[in-house]
Amino acid sequence: MHSRPGPPNRPSRAIPRADANDQLAAYSKRRRPPMDQYRRHRPADGGAGHLRPGKPRVLEEWDGFAYQVVGTALDLAAAQEWVNEFQIGDEPAR
Repeated sequence: MHSRPGPPNRPSRAIPRADANDQLAAYSKRRRPPMDQYRRHRPADGGAGHLRPGKPRVLEEWDGFAYQVVGTALDLAAAQEWVNEFQIGDEPAR
């Protein structure tokens, strides 16, 4: 038996979530961020995200085409709090 990796409460990305009657469905699907992650953070000095939790983080937000830097956080906890303000599928207000 083969199981899909990842949390069991998330729908598979292999299943299309597009409306069959929507003529722009293919376009909209391409504009979704990778892994439905609208916000992410990266260490300011590079390296793995889980190392050095007290170091500053660069905050990035999906703009429909690529991730754009929108700010910084003082540490890992602050960055995770910022990322978790939005749930999966919620697009940030522009």
